[in-house]
Amino acid sequence: MRRSLLFIPANSPAMLQNADVFSADAVIFDLEDAVDLNEKDAALLLLDQFLNTFELKGIEKIVRINQVDSPYFTRDLKYIVNDRIDTIMLPKANLENTTQLAKTLTQIEKQTCMSVPIRIIPIIETAQSVIEMNEIAKIARVNGLLLGGEDLATDLEVERTENGQEIFLSRSLLILAAKAQKIDAIDTPYTHTKNEKGLIKDALQAKSLGMNAKACIHPNQIDTVNQLFSPSQEEIEYAQKIMNAYKKAKENHKGAFSIDGKMIDKPIIERADKILEKAKIWNLL
Repeated sequence: MRRSLLFIPANSPAMLQNADVFSADAVIFDLEDAVDLNEKDAALLLLDQFLNTFELKGIEKIVRINQVDSPYFTRDLKYIVNDRIDTIMLPKANLENTTQLAKTLTQIEKQTCMSVPIRIIPIIETAQSVIEMNEIAKIARVNGLLLGGEDLATDLEVERTENGQEIFLSRSLLILAAKAQKIDAIDTPYTHTKNEKGLIKDALQAKSLGMNAKACIHPNQIDTVNQLFSPSQEEIEYAQKIMNAYKKAKENHKGAFSIDGKMIDKPIIERADKILEKAKIWNLL
């Protein structure tokens, strides 16, 4: 269960060493866009050494590998796929290359006798991947979809704007695809790292549509994202009120009950239960 995912360039020793200091739910060690072509080899070796040396506890370890059609894809998997990481993030994902990655991971895991399967977060950043999202989300290893707003806008040949009108449809479709498979809907990063008001507005818009997490490109965005994508104190208290009333109704063999004059049915109970589950995981109770 995620709220914030922080991108960390794999060629930055300082950022790597502070990976578990930040309060993000997940860190994304980036071997792709954040690394220049002439530093690809050094970044991979640095990340490999870092993961061999440091054990990061209580945080999801994700690696954004290079594209499937790049000369670095096979090399990345050779060094990265092991029990030291949890998830691989696939750039320029589509149905074909996500399926290919899933099969390759199965082969590597069998050959190396890995104990836990690696999950996949495809980045939805092309028109093709938007069209194929529903099928991508059904792949067993996929446990989240990340919207890549900047590259998607480029592929759509439109300008990326503050109000996000150009990605509104893609955002909505990604949410539907993710929620239908009970996996995370992860929003695109907000690129203006010093504009907190803009970040808040962008995150709240995404949350209102159904996004449950957001990628971050700077540590100063994490606390804001965590707060906005966590249940509020009012939501937690009302959820507790619902579950307490539900418990009493069951004890008295009542099928229906109301709170403050409002009838409480199964969907409302399920939502309250999920809010309390999140609050427990993130120590908000």
